[in-house]
Amino acid sequence: MTILVTGGAGFIGSHLVDELLRAGASVRVLDNLRNGKRGNLEQHRNNNKLYFVQGDVIDPEDVKKAITGVHLVFHLACLGVRHSIKYPFENHRVNAEGTLCVLEAARTHAVEKFIYCSSSEVYGTARCVPMTEEHPARPCTVYGASKLAGEAYARAYFTTYAMNTVIVRPFNTYGPRSHYEGDAGELIPKTIVRALNGKPVLLFGDGKQTRDFTYVEDIARAFVRVAQIDDAVGETFNIGSNFEIEIRKVAEQILQNVKNNAATIKYTEERPGDVLRLYADSAKFRALTQWSPSVGLQDGLRRTIEWFRSRPGGVSALLNQEAGLNWR
Repeated sequence: MTILVTGGAGFIGSHLVDELLRAGASVRVLDNLRNGKRGNLEQHRNNNKLYFVQGDVIDPEDVKKAITGVHLVFHLACLGVRHSIKYPFENHRVNAEGTLCVLEAARTHAVEKFIYCSSSEVYGTARCVPMTEEHPARPCTVYGASKLAGEAYARAYFTTYAMNTVIVRPFNTYGPRSHYEGDAGELIPKTIVRALNGKPVLLFGDGKQTRDFTYVEDIARAFVRVAQIDDAVGETFNIGSNFEIEIRKVAEQILQNVKNNAATIKYTEERPGDVLRLYADSAKFRALTQWSPSVGLQDGLRRTIEWFRSRPGGVSALLNQEAGLNWR
């Protein structure tokens, strides 16, 4: 089987590529390298089952080049939450219109199955927990809204064109290769980079916001599993650890593991559009796939810290790319 992963040089995408190649698939990656890195795929440089296309999901010719002859698409390419605060129209164009562009190319080229990577951000702040797939979708940011628009397009292609689409909503994902740079950076990698450098780690507002974190390799396994099950077609699935934790507690655990006494917690201004509570109910997904996460938060944080600590350029080079209040 030949599989296309859009955004396959990115954080989750590159781990998905690892998993697919390990399973024996031929993989194409479409990535414009805005947030992704060729280095995330460097371990496969001698693998002739991996083919890289540098291009945009909003460019029909780039998509056509990548998708011709493909059996299955995992669509992960997007721009992130903080980016959408500064650049809402660009964020919408890549996340929503880009999804429509890839869906149409998949229909034209008779792709057998289309897996759309949405986000828990489509829900906004939890109104009841744990959050099932029936929880109201009330996104707080243009990012969340654009991912929800992508979901709507995927469902429309399922209904109108009988395309085999599946929607997955991963809750917060962390691990090696996670984005810490600029407006792509999020809590765990930003905190690790600052703590390793002995800088204050930043918590926004009171730090009592909660998240449901899952290690990236577990998320990649979940994506592969859902693609293998025909009964998943036409469905929407939460993927999370069913474990809620305050972000200040996560920061404390990172500081304990880093062991740099110069690093402290600094509370700062609230992030605009910040989701206050997320807590997944993944029972539907687990019942269908028999998937469960294998890496707990403590172990996952240790692995992630060691990955950042071992970067070839040293931890000080990472700090130069970490943007602090990265929505400005």
